Amino acid sequence: MTDKQVTISQPVTLKGKGLHTGYEVSLTYKPAPVNHGIKFCRVDLTGSPIINADVDLVVETSRGTTIEDKGVKIHTIEHALAALTGLGIDNVLIEMNGPEAPILDGSSKLYVEAIAKVGIEEQDAEKDYYVIREKTVYRDEKNNIEIIAYPDDHFSVNVLIDYKSIVLGHQYASYDERSSDFTQEIAPCRTFVFFHELEFLLKNNLIKGGDLENAIVIMEHPVEQAELDRIADLFNKPHIKVKPNGILSNLELHFTNEPARHKLLDMLGDFTLIGKRIKGKFIATRPGHYANTQLAKIIKQNIKRDSTKPNIPAYDQNIKPLYDINQIKTILPHRPPFLLIDKIISMDSTTIVGMKNVTMNEGFFVGHFPDEPVMPGVLQVEAMAQVGGILVLNTVEDPENYLTYFLRIDKVRFKRKVVPGDTIIFRMSLIQPIRRGIALMWGEAFVGDTLVMEGELMAQISKVKEE
Repeated sequence: MTDKQVTISQPVTLKGKGLHTGYEVSLTYKPAPVNHGIKFCRVDLTGSPIINADVDLVVETSRGTTIEDKGVKIHTIEHALAALTGLGIDNVLIEMNGPEAPILDGSSKLYVEAIAKVGIEEQDAEKDYYVIREKTVYRDEKNNIEIIAYPDDHFSVNVLIDYKSIVLGHQYASYDERSSDFTQEIAPCRTFVFFHELEFLLKNNLIKGGDLENAIVIMEHPVEQAELDRIADLFNKPHIKVKPNGILSNLELHFTNEPARHKLLDMLGDFTLIGKRIKGKFIATRPGHYANTQLAKIIKQNIKRDSTKPNIPAYDQNIKPLYDINQIKTILPHRPPFLLIDKIISMDSTTIVGMKNVTMNEGFFVGHFPDEPVMPGVLQVEAMAQVGGILVLNTVEDPENYLTYFLRIDKVRFKRKVVPGDTIIFRMSLIQPIRRGIALMWGEAFVGDTLVMEGELMAQISKVKEE
C-alpha cells in the first residue's frame, strides 16, 4: 500500500435500497483534494449538508452504524466505508440522495467493483497515520466482547466469533494490510442473521429493505417447512429449504468462515470513522458496531491527547530492528567506545529512528560525574549525528567508502538529564533534500515520553580518499 494519500480518479455511482429504511438511494463516490478526508453529503436536503465520517457523530449501532450532525442522519455506512479503507483511499466525498447507504448484496463487493472501474490515483501528500503506542482495550464482560489494540508497525485485525451456535461454531478471520487481498478475501463477505430474528425485524420495520439475497440466514434450530414458506412469503421470495450446513438454500457461502470475515469487514468500516490510517494490531472477540465504535472513540481520544505531546517514535523491543549493532558497523566507521548507537529501528527516504541503551558501563561515566553520572550533552549530539549519518549514507550505493562530517550544529537544547538505565530514542528528519552531499537535519532525542534534547545539524558526506 502506498504511503501517499489516495483518492478516486472520477465519480462513480451505485443505486439500491437501504436495509433498514427501504428507501431507494443513489450513492456517488467523488474525488476529493488532499487532506479532505471522507465526508458525506445529503444532496436531497436543502443546502446539501456535509457530515464528516467521524466516530464522535455516531448515534446508533443496533443493526448498523449511523452518524448524525445537526439533525441530519446517514444510516448503515459501514460497508461503503470499508470499501474505501480496504482499498487504501483517504479522500472522498460521498454524495447520497437519501438517508441510508444501499445494502446491495450485504457486503462491500459491489462498492469495491464500482471503484475499480474508475480507478484510484495517488496525491501529492503523505498519508496521515496514527500509530498505536500502548495497549488499548474495550471490554464488555457481560456479553463476552473484547477488542484490544496493540502497538505494531502496520495495520492488522484478527477476529474470533462464538455465539454458542451449533451451525456457526467458533470462527476465526484475519486481515493484514501487507499480505491480505481485501478485494478477494474480505470485501465479498456478506452480513448474516439468525432465522429466529427475521420476523421480529420485519414486524418492527427494522429491515424494510431486507432481502433473502443480501444476508446469510442461519438456521440454529429445526424449523417446519411451512414456517420457512411463511417467512419467504413475507419477503415476497420463492419458497426455500435448509441446506445441511444450516443455512437457507438461496445462497452459497463464499468461505466457510464468511460470518467472521464479515465481522472483520464491519470493523474496517467502523474504524474508518477514526479519521486517520492506523498502524496497530487488533484482536477482537465477538466484535459488533457498538464495540467497534467505542474502541474507535478511545483511539480518537488518544489521538487528541497525543497531539499535545511531542510526536514520539514508536519502539517495540519485540520487533526486529532494521539494523542491529553488527549491521551498523558495516555502515559507520565508528567503533566502541565511540560507536554510540545500538539499533536502527526504522528508516525511510527522509526520516530515521535509532536507539541507544545508556548503561553504567559507559567509559565517560568514570569522570562525568563519579557521584552523579550524567551522559555528556556533546555525546548525545554525537549519537544523534551517527543516527543521521546512516540516513545520509543510505543515499549512496557504497556507504562503506564515505564519511560524514559536521558542518554546523545549531538550536541545540538539552531539556533533561540522561542517566544510566535510560534508553534514548533518536529521530532525525531531513529539513530539505540533500544537495551536493550536504544534509540539513532536525534531530530529537526521547527517553520514554520525554523530549530530552533537540537540535539542528548540518553534515556533509565525503568519499574516503584512496591511497
